[in-house]
Amino acid sequence: MNKDTKQRAMLDLATKIGMPVKEQAYMIATLQIQEIRVVDLLPDMLVMIRSLLAKKDLTFQRSPITTIENGLLISFQNVFHEDRIAGSPTRAYLQERPHVRITPSHLDSSVNFSEQTQIRQITILIESAYLKRFLGQDQQRFSYLFNVEHTFWIEEFISPEIAALVDEMTHSGHQLALTDAFFRLKCLEMLYHLFSNLSRREPVSHQHISKKEIDAVYQVRNAIAASLNEVLLVDDLIRLSGMNELKLRKLFTQVFGKGLYAYHQHLRMAEAARLLKEEKLSVSETGYRLGFSNLSYFGRLFEEHMGMKPKKWSQQQK
Repeated sequence: MNKDTKQRAMLDLATKIGMPVKEQAYMIATLQIQEIRVVDLLPDMLVMIRSLLAKKDLTFQRSPITTIENGLLISFQNVFHEDRIAGSPTRAYLQERPHVRITPSHLDSSVNFSEQTQIRQITILIESAYLKRFLGQDQQRFSYLFNVEHTFWIEEFISPEIAALVDEMTHSGHQLALTDAFFRLKCLEMLYHLFSNLSRREPVSHQHISKKEIDAVYQVRNAIAASLNEVLLVDDLIRLSGMNELKLRKLFTQVFGKGLYAYHQHLRMAEAARLLKEEKLSVSETGYRLGFSNLSYFGRLFEEHMGMKPKKWSQQQK
């Protein structure tokens, strides 16, 4: 797919997901589009696979999606890795950790691209009634996702099962015998694993969350993610959010499925696993890098999250 074809595909995609193309087409032209694919399974769902590099800071305003009247936008972000594009920068791209984000399709929002940030996504726009039929009797456990009067915002970590399915989808090629059937099947498998993970969250009473509150919760999340070698004081996070402690804890858990401390420890152990596997650090080097002075405690914490001691886990990655 050449550059012009990719840009046309991106414009068509923008139209379907509520971005005003005429006003923002010139900004799309500044994106280095490496991969884009749209699988139209409407009226049930629309599947979008894209990989791009933002050459400069960009912000798109996305209007409520009208392609599906009542649905969810489920975005699996930064999970897959394409081959290095010829002539692309050799330095590591900035990127967020792999995660899934769920929002209502009727929510207007800003889509931000930071300069030299690699964006890799599989997004499923799914009709709510179709998703309810898929979930069957279990749909009652996720009623907070189908309340059109409330605005919600859910983020979940990517599980190994979902990562494997994403890899399969992105390496499927364009010569499938039954393209629509393949993508429908794989999307439903991804949704099965996603909702299985969501079902394990601690039950909370979901409440309406405003855009201002979403922004505040993400400010706190970003501060936590940037401080993996130390534990931030709750008072500092409260001041950063502009909320009282009870509200911050409630909304943070509602969005991320974990409390402030548990979320921080999860990120630390995920980073520990990365350091052991990708940077080949020793267990002691990894523990000290992440601010652990007590390596026995680090080992116990790692085992709780990864299922085995860090040394044994590291040996199995070779």
